Order: sequence, then C-alpha cells, then structure tokens
Amino acid sequence: MNTSAKSPKSSINRRSFVKGGLTVAGAATMGAGLLTQSSPLLAQGGGLTAGDAALLRFAAAAEILETDFWVQYNELAGIPDQEVPGGTGSPAYTRKLKNLDDDFDEYIHDNTDDEITHFTFLNAYLQSKGAEPVNLDQFRSLEGSTATGVNEELIGKRLTNLTQLTLDTSWWTRYRSDSHNPDLDPDFKFPQAVSDLAAGPHTAIPRTDDDLHPDHHIQAIANTAAFHMPTIEQGGNSLYPSMAQRATSVEVLRILISIGPTETMHFQTWADKAGAAVSRPLAPLTDHTNGLTFPDLNSPPFGGDDFETSLIMPEPCPFLSRSLPPCSVIRPTETTGAAMGVLKFLTDMGLFIGQSPAFFDVMHSLAAAADAATRGV
Repeated sequence: MNTSAKSPKSSINRRSFVKGGLTVAGAATMGAGLLTQSSPLLAQGGGLTAGDAALLRFAAAAEILETDFWVQYNELAGIPDQEVPGGTGSPAYTRKLKNLDDDFDEYIHDNTDDEITHFTFLNAYLQSKGAEPVNLDQFRSLEGSTATGVNEELIGKRLTNLTQLTLDTSWWTRYRSDSHNPDLDPDFKFPQAVSDLAAGPHTAIPRTDDDLHPDHHIQAIANTAAFHMPTIEQGGNSLYPSMAQRATSVEVLRILISIGPTETMHFQTWADKAGAAVSRPLAPLTDHTNGLTFPDLNSPPFGGDDFETSLIMPEPCPFLSRSLPPCSVIRPTETTGAAMGVLKFLTDMGLFIGQSPAFFDVMHSLAAAADAATRGV
C-alpha cells in the first residue's frame, strides 16, 4: 500500500493538526452552552442550517475521538512518519499484529491518516460556513500507555482509553445473518463472536512493558485490538448514512455520503484481520493471565454461515420491509436517535473510562443536537 504519493503540502497541513496533541488550529475551547441547536453561531452558519451544522459537528467530534485512539495504535504498531508523527513503535506488539497480516502496520497508518483528514476537513468546512469547529482539547487528560514506543509527550493527554475495553462483537454475526436486521428486529440478540471480549474489560495496547510477555498475553492484546478496530469502524459505517437522512443541504449530504463509505472500507479491512485472530493457526488461543479466550470460529461449537471467518461481505438480509426481497446493505441505518446511540455504544465500550462529567455533558449536547436535526425542503 503506497502512502508516499500524497502531496507534501497536504501532509504538512495534517501534521500541524497532530503535533502537540491533535489540536484544532485556531479553534476556541467550547463549552456546553455553544453546543445546543439554538446557538446563533449555528443557526445561520453562512448558509448552513442549525441541523446541518449539528450533524457535521457530531461527525467532527466522532472523528476527533477516532483519531485519538488511532494515533495511539500508530505510535505503538503503525508507521510514524510526517503524515502521522509521534511514537517509535513497540516491536513485540507489532510482531503479534503482523501475525494477523504482514501489512497490519500500513493499514493502521493509513486508517489513522484517514481519520485525521476527516475531522480536519469537517472543522474547516464548518469554519468556511461561519460555524464553530469542534475542539475537545480541554478533555485530554487520560493516561494511556506508558510502554516503550509511545509518544511520551502525550502520556496523560489522551481523549480515549484503550486499556479497559468491553467489545460488543455481535456485529460479526449481524453481518452474516440472512434473516435478521436490527432496523426491523431491534430486540433480536445477535450472538457474540468472542464472548470474553463482550464480558471485558481488556486492553488493546500494552499498558506498560510488563504486558509484552508472556507470549500468549501480548498475542491476546493484539487480537483484542484486531477486534476493537472493526467494532469501531462498523459504528461509523452506520452513523454516516443514518445522519445523511437528516441533512438539508445537498452539499452536506454529499459530505456525509462521501466520508461514510471510507468507514465501510475500514470496517471490511479490519473485519478480515479479526478473522485471522479466530481461525487457525492462531486460534484457539487463551491468555492464561486473565482467561481471555479467542476461539476458532470455524470449528464446533461454532462454524457455519454465522461464524465462518472467510465471509467478510454482508449477507443479504431483510431491508425496509419483509414484503421486499432481501438486500445486501449496511445495518443498522435507522436515523432516529442515531447519534445518541453511537455515544452510548462508545461509552459502553469503555473508551471513555476516566473522562470527566463535563466531557459527557459536551458529547451528550453534540449528539442531542445532531439527533434533533430535521431535513428541510
């Protein structure tokens, strides 16, 4: 995967947003009072409706949060360079991820770069319309990893927590189901692919150098990361089409349906890598320090269409109405409460363990404003 073809100017611009903790250049620190849909700054926004501005602001906040944890992955197991600077890598952790795919470090780098471009573009677009960008820098207070290889300047300055994750891996069986769609069957419980991850909490990065051994422990940490990555990206996979249904401006609609498919590309890439963690020769694997087990999903009692690791494209399922034929689609894409649902999903994951009440107030306000957006005519 070639990452060197991007223009130097573009790389330097993105780097300026990453250096020193991913600061949004020129953006004022935002309080909850500026995050409501009634804000006069958002009501006009140089042509943006309040609803469209709210949709883009929630998307920008989500991308800032994504960028924060992808940067942590890149520091330890990606490719630190001018596009995504910071960190020197953890060879032991990187080797375990490469057991899943030799190009794992390149994929981490490119995914991180993508998320940086998403939030920088969204904030720049908001500013170009006279609306306020999103800045979460005041909440950069989480410890993060102190293992060798991290950017030491960012220890204690993270937005997200990758060390206490509880992962809902039911997306694995949801996208393999040909008979159920959460939009039509909201009460149906899709089976978990890795039930121990759903019981949590588990770390997806080495917390200290002590986590680099024994061998099965650091491999389990790498496997946890391999499942965290698609778990996150399938959320973005659904968020963008869900929010797009509420956009008024054709240009805002274009933004949402243009960024959204890149999240889908990320999801499919990482779903494939997760499959390597739950198939031979790596699976089954048990971390004897905590009991975390990654089963071989191709063997009994698993196996079959619901668990087969080679299936990475969505099975056709009921869509809109059971009176219509099945269709291969993103699911869910229900628009009602979509932003608040994503916030709950991220919170339940443990991604924000250690964050302040003020952080949750701000995120709640952003999500509520996005969910309140209505499509104009």
